[in-house]
Amino acid sequence: MHSQLPTQRPQTPLLDRIDSPADLRQLKTEQLPLLADELRSWLLYSVGVTGGHFGAGLGVVELTIALHYLLETPKDHLIWDVGHQSYPHKILTGRREQMLSMRQRGGLAPFPRRAESVYDSFGTGHSSTSISAALGMALASALQGEKRKSVAVIGDGAMTAGMAFEALSHAAHTRADMLVILNDNDMSISPNEGGLATYIANHLKPGLDGATTGALFGALTFDYHGPVDGHDFDALLPALEHALNSPGPQFLHLVTRKGKGFAPAESDPVGFHAITKIEPLEAPKKSAKAKFCNIFGRWICDTASRDERLIGITPAMREGSDLIAFSEQFPERYFDVAIAEQHSATLAAGFACAGMKPVLAIYSTFLQRAYDQLVHDIAIQDLDILLAVDRAGLVGEDGATHAGLFDIAFMRCLPGMVIMTPSDEQELYRLLKTGYEHLGPAAVRYPRGSGTAVEIDPALSALPLGKAETKRTGKRAAILNFGPLLPQAQAAADALNLTLVDMRFVKPLDTAMIEQMAARHELLVTVEDHAISGGAGSAVAEYLELRADLTPLLPLGIPDRWIEHASRTEQLKECGLDADGIREAIEKRLGR
Repeated sequence: MHSQLPTQRPQTPLLDRIDSPADLRQLKTEQLPLLADELRSWLLYSVGVTGGHFGAGLGVVELTIALHYLLETPKDHLIWDVGHQSYPHKILTGRREQMLSMRQRGGLAPFPRRAESVYDSFGTGHSSTSISAALGMALASALQGEKRKSVAVIGDGAMTAGMAFEALSHAAHTRADMLVILNDNDMSISPNEGGLATYIANHLKPGLDGATTGALFGALTFDYHGPVDGHDFDALLPALEHALNSPGPQFLHLVTRKGKGFAPAESDPVGFHAITKIEPLEAPKKSAKAKFCNIFGRWICDTASRDERLIGITPAMREGSDLIAFSEQFPERYFDVAIAEQHSATLAAGFACAGMKPVLAIYSTFLQRAYDQLVHDIAIQDLDILLAVDRAGLVGEDGATHAGLFDIAFMRCLPGMVIMTPSDEQELYRLLKTGYEHLGPAAVRYPRGSGTAVEIDPALSALPLGKAETKRTGKRAAILNFGPLLPQAQAAADALNLTLVDMRFVKPLDTAMIEQMAARHELLVTVEDHAISGGAGSAVAEYLELRADLTPLLPLGIPDRWIEHASRTEQLKECGLDADGIREAIEKRLGR
């Protein structure tokens, strides 16, 4: 994948002169294509060094240059939806050299971040928020009597979310002076799905009948402009300038190519959405261990082959959730709803009401967006739905916007909800089976990346609901582990001769096990890859309080602060959740 990426720092004499957009605005228009070439070269080099999002940034190089050339940033507000496409923006706004620290501890964030630069008007990480934010800024400028432009750049994948249309509707009502730029490249992370994607593909392309072009957005009383080739400065600059200087809500439709200028990314936009950094030739090869999401992918295919009721649903995360094989083997039972998390949850509810067994594969951080639907449409109706909650816990380099640290807290307060926390791949497979066989709403939360590489035996039966397993018997303290930090907890237990229990279930809790451990030990310790506030430790504390049990409890988890991007190993160490951190916290509490 990396064979054609440059490994040597490129020569960029024109880009070297650009330390801010003010410098960019000193160039002549005929110099902009050369700047675009140099900017692409630097982007290819820097992402090769650090890894990160790739194809989307390559596709908006000309647009980024044109926007900063015509706008008066940072006075004018420029919002990049999702943020995958913001790398060229960072390069042009004084952060070129810092790009070599992207996604590393103490380095640049992988998404726009207000605390990082005055040019980042709005922090993003999830999709479809840009139009709402830009509208708020435009209306604020009007109330303040300020002449500032507000621009939202949104991809056609992000446009599939209902929030984008809520904002378009309100913007049309207010008649605010703002510009929405549709970056149309036919792609989200995967190819776009749904009626809107089909409409854009069939009706909003250069050369088609102008009578149908833009009818949808024109009906929302936006002034529609386009389609325009987003890589042609001769077409892009005048179209952009006209839209920026027109009153009321404006809509500029640009056609771009994801991965533009790098042939492998153009031909494989899914594979080159993001890349890992280029490793030195002498670096040891990493073992090809199956990831937790791969185990889910195997389980859902195995189960679907035996049960024709199974329905697989994803909100635009086919690759990330490893539903590729399922989508190919069972296409009639596979539903990618695009970036529409709320709809995905209620769609699952509809399937369940009609006697099917839906499995909703969704990232923890995306499940937050569907919380109302989880409460009202799934939990209150006690529907038979399995949630496969991927990327639960710390996620490393993607940082705070993508960390799944709150799902236990917001799910365990729902009556009738079953919540499971597997510690390894085998347990994930068995708990998926357990949740699937349970009649009612159930969630299995599992982390990003690989586990301990245990062999999977698909013949093993489902686990008894709410039953923990003692892994080790020791003295003084008992560690109650919830989830994938079992190896770290095991190391601490071995070092201190402590009891170790793999709890498996947050709800229902194995209360008999908790009582047994409390009776035999002077301290209980909970370990979880989740926020301490409201998490599994809180559930144990609540149970002890209800029993008036005075056994001390030490909850270990993510502290009450945002954990910045770094490697997952570094994040765990920062939170005291590596083996040494767990051991030291217990030693301190026991007074050793």
